[in-house]
Amino acid sequence: MERKIRQATLGESLFSLMFLVVCLAVGIIGYKTDPHVPMFVGSFGAIFISYRLGYRWEEIESFMMKGIQKVVPSIVILIVIGMLIGVWLDSGVVPSMIYYGLKVLKPSIFYLATVVICSITSVATGSSWGTMGTMGVALMGIAVGLDMSLPITAGAIVSGSYFGDKMSPLSDTTNLAPAMAGCDVISGIRFMMIPTGISYAISLVVFFVLGLGHSSAHADLSGVTKISDAMAETFTISPVHFLPVIIVLVAVACKVPAIPGITLGIIFGAIIGLITQPGCTIKTLMDCAINGYVSNTGFEMMDNLLTKGGLLSMMSTCAMAIIAMMYGGIMEETGQLQSVANFITRKIRRRAGLVGATMGCSIIANVIMADQYVSLIVPGRMFASKYKDMKMHPVCLANAIASSGAVTSALVPWNTCGLYVASTLGIGVFSYLPYAVFNYLTPLVVLLLAYLKITITDEEGVRLIHTRTDGNDAGEEQSMAA
Repeated sequence: MERKIRQATLGESLFSLMFLVVCLAVGIIGYKTDPHVPMFVGSFGAIFISYRLGYRWEEIESFMMKGIQKVVPSIVILIVIGMLIGVWLDSGVVPSMIYYGLKVLKPSIFYLATVVICSITSVATGSSWGTMGTMGVALMGIAVGLDMSLPITAGAIVSGSYFGDKMSPLSDTTNLAPAMAGCDVISGIRFMMIPTGISYAISLVVFFVLGLGHSSAHADLSGVTKISDAMAETFTISPVHFLPVIIVLVAVACKVPAIPGITLGIIFGAIIGLITQPGCTIKTLMDCAINGYVSNTGFEMMDNLLTKGGLLSMMSTCAMAIIAMMYGGIMEETGQLQSVANFITRKIRRRAGLVGATMGCSIIANVIMADQYVSLIVPGRMFASKYKDMKMHPVCLANAIASSGAVTSALVPWNTCGLYVASTLGIGVFSYLPYAVFNYLTPLVVLLLAYLKITITDEEGVRLIHTRTDGNDAGEEQSMAA
């Protein structure tokens, strides 16, 4: 008897998605577990529908492998970045960045300085959570001593932490978004610089204005002083430690591929560490590259901030990417994602509209699925083929999901990020939400720039604002209608 394979209906495709949503909700919200196992269990909904469509297990397994293959380059980059973090901590690069960042803090510009300090720390460590759990806690304490507004301070901490996290090549979410979209992390960061820079600049102005009239000549900066002194006692602090960072930034500007560019940062960081840090040896560098740096100063705040990095620290994110792409591979190859994407985009005729739909789905995923990783993974794979149909480079998709899914996660009270911020800073989400300027401004700026053709590119990655626009809207309509 001849086997028949049919197209997935919208109802069947939605079943696969809703089964995943339920699994994630039960696991993350109900049992407060990581999303890995719920994501894996949720894949069985897609497998069940695939059987109904007529596919055999061997074919379904091959779909999983195809999905995983797409994310392998990003997994390699994550591994290299894990090594970079460990080496930069051991060699004094990250401590030097944080040390000089703390020097920016002045009572007369407290809110502005809070954003800048958290930005530098988050860029240096690649962790918004780590930044808020260390620098954020310290700054909230300083705010109490200065009699500053705690909701505004928390908003400044969240804004700075997520800016740094979004623009740091060390961040797991910054790597995950391009991986789901189908481009490399360096291209993704380079493309995000304009909209993110605009949002950040506006945020700085807002916090500067909010801080006017709140200066204090009797500020208690003892907490900041303790961190700075501990850094100086443990490491040799010098501007020369910025050299590896500059090299990586130059590599990004010169369009050097991600892995060689990051490796250059590792090499130069190791060389500077061997020269400047008494306790830095080839053995410690190799150990930190694998297991991460462990700070044992006895100063809990600093130890929590600097104990991180290493190849093994990235395994959780790598596993999440693999499991997500198992699910994504099945959904893509069986046409289930295409069915849902067609339904959502059936009336969209412009590229900017597609960007808006993508961002909307990412934000909804944050609300429903309550996890920022899922808000990057599901829309990323759902709309990937649509961006290809519309002849848009994958960086457009990476920018859309990173500028919505990643940054708005802290604005949802029941999202894992919102819960973490509230518990760590000791203030409710709805209290700091009006002041998390960067987080809600970024999606708006990206959407506006999409309609201005600044965050829209052609297949070669050239922004449409740099190309001829005659008849462009009609071309967009024909492409989408096809």
